[in-house]
Amino acid sequence: MSYLKLENVRKVYNKKVEAVKEFSLEIHKGEFVAFLGPSGCGKTTTLRMIAGLESVTGGDITLEGKSIIELEPKDRGISMIFQSYAVWPHMTVFDNVAYALKLQKKSKEEINQIVNEVAKTADITQYLNRYPSQLSGGQRQRVAVARAIAVKPKLFLMDEPLSNLDAKLRVAMRTDLKRIHQEVKATSIFVTHDQSEALSLADRIVVMNQGVIEQIGSPKEIYHNSETMFIAKFIGSPPSNFLYVKVVQKNEKIHLVHDGFDYEFIGPETKTLKEKYMGQTIVLSVRPENITVNKDGLMKVIAKIIEPQGSHVIINTDIHGEEIKIVSDILELESGEEIMLGFNGKVALFDAETEKRIR
Repeated sequence: MSYLKLENVRKVYNKKVEAVKEFSLEIHKGEFVAFLGPSGCGKTTTLRMIAGLESVTGGDITLEGKSIIELEPKDRGISMIFQSYAVWPHMTVFDNVAYALKLQKKSKEEINQIVNEVAKTADITQYLNRYPSQLSGGQRQRVAVARAIAVKPKLFLMDEPLSNLDAKLRVAMRTDLKRIHQEVKATSIFVTHDQSEALSLADRIVVMNQGVIEQIGSPKEIYHNSETMFIAKFIGSPPSNFLYVKVVQKNEKIHLVHDGFDYEFIGPETKTLKEKYMGQTIVLSVRPENITVNKDGLMKVIAKIIEPQGSHVIINTDIHGEEIKIVSDILELESGEEIMLGFNGKVALFDAETEKRIR
C-alpha cells in the first residue's frame, strides 16, 4: 500500500482557473520525490494542498491509508520548509529547533537530546547559541531543516528551499539535503523549477506543465526517455535538439531525411514508423552529448560559436537553418572551423503534432 496517495486531486480558483488538473500520484515510505516544472505549472499549489494550506477542489489525499483533506495543517503530521527560511529572529538556533518540541510538551531532557541529535545531522551544532541574524543563508536554511525533522514528521515538504541561496551555496546545500535524507529516511517532497536539483536529489521526478503531470519517473528515465517534447526541452543543459525529418523507406530500410542529412534509422520504433508515419514529417530529438564530432559524420557544418566549459565545450551551429547545440570533449575547436557531425544512435522520435514520443 502506498504511504501517500493523491487521487484525481484538483484545484480551481474563482470557479474558472484550474491550477491543478486530475493529479494522481502514489509515494512510498522513505521516498524522495521532486515536483519539477516551470513557474505556474501547479507544483507549489499541489504541495500546499498536501500540507493543508490550500483547500482541495476535488479528489482525495490519503496518508497512511487515511484521508487528510479535512484535517487542519497542524494535525496532519507534516513538516514544511519554505523558500524564505521562516526561522524566528528573536530566538536562538536551539530555541528555534526546540519550539515545536515544547509545544508537544516533551521533557527538557528529551528536547535537549533531540535538538542535539538533529543539530548534528544538519551540521549546525556549533551555532545552537547564535541568533539567525548571525548566520549565513545556508546556515539558516539548515536550521529550518533541523526544526522540520526534529518532530519526526510523517511527511517532509520543501517548497523551493534553495532558491534564495547563491549558486555555490545551492550546490553545497543540495548535497547536505541528500545526506540528511539518507540519514533520516523521511518521506519527502521537494518542489523546484531547477532541473539540476531534481535530477540530483530525487528518487523519482514528477514533471508538471500547466497543471498536468507530463511524466513520472526516475531521473534517468526522465532525462533519457522523455515522453514529450516539453520534457526534452525542459530537462538538460543545454536541452535536447529538435530536427524535423521526413520518414522514407529505401531498400526496405527506414531513413529519416532532412535538408542537411539522410539518416538510416535502426530502432524499435521502426515498425510504428512503417505503419503510421511513412512519408510524414516527424521530430528527431538528440541530446547535445549524443552528437558526434569529426567521427563517422552525416553532414558538414561550421562551428559558429564555441563556449568553453572547462571539461568540455558547447558548440553552437545550425543544420540548414535549424539551430543546434553540441557538447564535445574536443577542447581545441575554434569558432569558424568546419566540423563533421553524426549521431551516436541515441535519438528519440516525436509526433510533430501531438509532441508525444513515438514508440
